[in-house]
Amino acid sequence: MGNNGYLVKLALKNRTVYDDLIKVIRAIGDFEIIASGDNRVPDLLIYELGKDTEKDIAMIQSIIEENVVGEVFLTCEISDPRILMKAIRLGVKEFFPQPIETEEFKQALKRFKKRRNETIPSVARQNGHVIMTFGSKGGVGTTTVAVNLAVALVQKDKSQSVALVDMNTLFGEIPLFLEVSPKFHWGEITKHIDRLDNTFLTNVLTKHHTGLHILPSPAYLNGHIRPTPDTISQLLNVMKGMFDYVIIDGGQSTDDTALRIVELSDTLLLITILSLPCLANSNKLISSFVELGYRHKDQIKIVVNRYMKKSEISLNDAKIGIGEDLFWIIPNDYQTTMSAINQGKPLSKIAPKTQINKSFEGLAEAFSYPYTNEKQKKKLRILKGFRSKS
Repeated sequence: MGNNGYLVKLALKNRTVYDDLIKVIRAIGDFEIIASGDNRVPDLLIYELGKDTEKDIAMIQSIIEENVVGEVFLTCEISDPRILMKAIRLGVKEFFPQPIETEEFKQALKRFKKRRNETIPSVARQNGHVIMTFGSKGGVGTTTVAVNLAVALVQKDKSQSVALVDMNTLFGEIPLFLEVSPKFHWGEITKHIDRLDNTFLTNVLTKHHTGLHILPSPAYLNGHIRPTPDTISQLLNVMKGMFDYVIIDGGQSTDDTALRIVELSDTLLLITILSLPCLANSNKLISSFVELGYRHKDQIKIVVNRYMKKSEISLNDAKIGIGEDLFWIIPNDYQTTMSAINQGKPLSKIAPKTQINKSFEGLAEAFSYPYTNEKQKKKLRILKGFRSKS
């Protein structure tokens, strides 16, 4: 809600309709009309369908599914019952055939205000859960865990918003794991940190077909400004306000920036395998993070990857060696995992019934509640790329 009332964005081609609705909105009061180019999230979008109704309806569906506006009203020059039914199924609150009846529109606005007055007290800023995957050693599957956990979280509940950040600051592989060709990476943020807000970040992120939002690292060296601890603090502050979960592939770096991520994460997933070097490193990393004050011990969770029952080192040996309980065990399935990586697809896509995919589904379940407490029904998200048609 803006300083002058509920925020309304008009996307209307017909100038007469635009002028008529403006008069009604201003007469009622408690509404602030958002000008073209204003990227604030509207409480109400009033949209006029054009000749290509299918395309417009698809766009409206995307807006509603992403929860980027409070409510949507539609108007159309052609009164087609099929369009009306589609709009209703999508969750459009009001539909006005043209010419629009002034009194009908007034009553719709009053109903809108009543609904909003009933729901606004429960709306709160998102406070996303930040999960960092950190490798006890190179090659233990840190990226595999980050990618498949993120996908499992978003597929478990489509209403959840999940972001995946690649902080392997040199040649991160997340785009390869998910077969995406991002236009931007975190280099855009470090270069324009003064512009960082919901709108800027939304335009930088790449959306995967699963619904996952991806912030990759640069794919090559060309003088990108490396992220600093302060940059990371600003980035995570914005992302926690936009997403239910922020999954960070932290690699194995222990520089100042990586340590800031460790410090700011709600949960650190320390990835290891059943080998003496990895278990020894895990023990040292936990001691270092705790003694230096970066993390409390109960915020560090040990994940054993590539577990084989006939391993020379047992799970109990690992627990004793690390000195901590094991949080999660991911079974070894090298062939399926490599097939998924080579195809650029998550495990849930190529092998949904395998034990390894079910393990990731279980891991996602472990992070549902109580970590998020009550799900927030209203997502404070940005209306990406939308401009008034008027």
